[in-house]
Amino acid sequence: MELKEMISDISKLGCESSQGELAERLYEEGQMQELIKCLKKCRCSLVDEMHESQRKVDRIDLIIRRAEKEAMK
Repeated sequence: MELKEMISDISKLGCESSQGELAERLYEEGQMQELIKCLKKCRCSLVDEMHESQRKVDRIDLIIRRAEKEAMK
């Protein structure tokens, strides 16, 4: 898959559509350094979402452990 095709699929990866549009425009204009910055921002947003999801999973795990502890009483 070529870079242009990969960039056009950014929204499918979870990035905001505006980020995808900006990335496509930057690529078309040959602004590769700005494109890289844009892609890194998208990546950071996805990592933040992943960490938030992990915190939610951790919280559910805590609730499960406490419920299991209560069930053993």
